[in-house]
Amino acid sequence: MSIGLYPAIVLEGDLSPDAFGSDVDAVCEEIHEACQGFGTHEDRLIKAMGGMTPEMRCKVPYRYKELFGDSKTLKEVMKSECGKRDFGKCLQFLAVPPHVAECDMIHMACKGAGTNEKLLTTIITGRSNAEMELLKKTYFDLHTEDLGRVLDRELGGHFEHLVFNCLQASEEVFDPEYHTEDKAKEDATALYEMGQGKWGTNEKGLFKVLCAMPPKHMAAVNRIYAEEYGYTLPMVMQKEFGSDTKWAAVLLLNMKLKPIEAVAGLIHDACAGFGTNELLLVTTLIRYQSLLKDAKLAYVEEHGKPLEEVIKSETKGDYEKILLQILATADEL
Repeated sequence: MSIGLYPAIVLEGDLSPDAFGSDVDAVCEEIHEACQGFGTHEDRLIKAMGGMTPEMRCKVPYRYKELFGDSKTLKEVMKSECGKRDFGKCLQFLAVPPHVAECDMIHMACKGAGTNEKLLTTIITGRSNAEMELLKKTYFDLHTEDLGRVLDRELGGHFEHLVFNCLQASEEVFDPEYHTEDKAKEDATALYEMGQGKWGTNEKGLFKVLCAMPPKHMAAVNRIYAEEYGYTLPMVMQKEFGSDTKWAAVLLLNMKLKPIEAVAGLIHDACAGFGTNELLLVTTLIRYQSLLKDAKLAYVEEHGKPLEEVIKSETKGDYEKILLQILATADEL
């Protein structure tokens, strides 16, 4: 099964009053006090909001509303207190449960002129079936529109084919009696015949097979493909496709084959080159918080620099502080 990002409480849907507790109340009180009076106490707010675990981010928004009976949601409070720039945007993503935050990110990626394909890719590819189904349901509940129809308007070509295969939530459950070495050889041959071994790539068939592969089986297929044809599957995607489709296909594979390194790679992509891709950076740190402790080690190994140093060099002010707090919280998970 592809790696999960949502805490169990999200998939179980258990947000009854008994699920809260004094620690949640304490965070709510701290957030409320930080926003009282003339001006916002940013440092207190950063510590409280950035100090939440993914599970806490499921509980605090609901409890905040219960405790203070305000007409505004926690997200709306963050928007009014801290604005809509990078810092405020980060706090708004933290002010809702993880699956709701991802729907907000998708909505943002599709808003205005042009689509943010890179952000969409990180959210849609490499997801477990359960999380994909919940994501689609949540998007409809929030926006009263089918996510597939929204993306159909926004996307086209090979990239659309890849995304729509991911939306199907069709990943097989690994079965050692079915996903054998012989099956891996069969699938490696099939992928070759749909790609490198064919004049013109059968991208629909290729993406369907890749999305259906459970990670453990894909690792076997990847090994056999490299032995037989001289290329790993990510290398094949780089040869067969261009632009957004290439980037998305490689991420799809890497999130199954080596998810920790893939997350470290996303952070590097966000900070590489001239100017920082702030939206990719903040959404990666928030969405993959449960993996950041290991991703930080992978980042140092690959790029030779601690991630905290990178954040300090790429960001500043309260935005820098909230990202560093997210990283610090990840170390405690």
